[in-house]
Amino acid sequence: MLTLRITDAPVDSATVEHVYVQFSGVELQREGGRLNFYFCADPADPNNTVVSTTPCTTPKARQLDLLALNSGVSATLLDGVTLPAGQYNWIRLDVNTGLGNESNIVVSGTPHALTIPSGDETGLKLNRGFTVATGGHVDFTVDFDLRKSVHMTGGGQYLLRPTLRIVDNLLVGRISGTVASALITTGCTPAVYVYQGANVVPDDIGGSGVEPVTTAMVGLDNSVYRYTAAFLEAGEYTVAFTCQAAADDPAVDNAIGFTGAANVTVAANATTTHNFQ
Repeated sequence: MLTLRITDAPVDSATVEHVYVQFSGVELQREGGRLNFYFCADPADPNNTVVSTTPCTTPKARQLDLLALNSGVSATLLDGVTLPAGQYNWIRLDVNTGLGNESNIVVSGTPHALTIPSGDETGLKLNRGFTVATGGHVDFTVDFDLRKSVHMTGGGQYLLRPTLRIVDNLLVGRISGTVASALITTGCTPAVYVYQGANVVPDDIGGSGVEPVTTAMVGLDNSVYRYTAAFLEAGEYTVAFTCQAAADDPAVDNAIGFTGAANVTVAANATTTHNFQ
């Protein structure tokens, strides 16, 4: 069986309210052929979506607001679907692009078409192989890091060039903690950046240095600033805090300032606490 979930690290913008991506199905490449799962209208209730291994008479794609899936929250795309045991080479997410009921971004209350280059033709491919044992169950989460992925062209067109990573949910943990209020200065757009390995020198997204594995928003909860960086495979990481997340343009090399860089160890199925003092 296979379970597939979607999560996100959000953009830092007061004007971006929703980022909707519409999924029409999932394709798997296995030894001996391909296996497709289609999202179809439920014959018993057309408002519901069901999963089928044959093309739909009435397609009903699943639309997810990626901006709502952060800090460890995820949405299930495939929930324990049955598939042949064996070796699989890759997963492809089939997406629909455009405006209206398809993929779009809402900025200051106005929806705009969200173009996913080659998305309609080739989907979003995840080149990670995996094995499903007879009677086994694999459980993966796909992380859309919107902070790295959403771009606006000079002509005002919004592009989604997804920076995707896929993790095995049986092997992941999370880092959670607080950020001292003294670090949240006037005009601050706070975020925590997470880098693979210990003693990494923090750098911006798209710069010449090391790219973060993921980023986490910092939010106010009962007068305490908190963050959670989830779906991290067990191992050593470097975390760092910045007040300049909104200035981090993935298309250029920005001089983003970081404070409190520290080494953190993540264990599977556990939460590691790290507070920025």
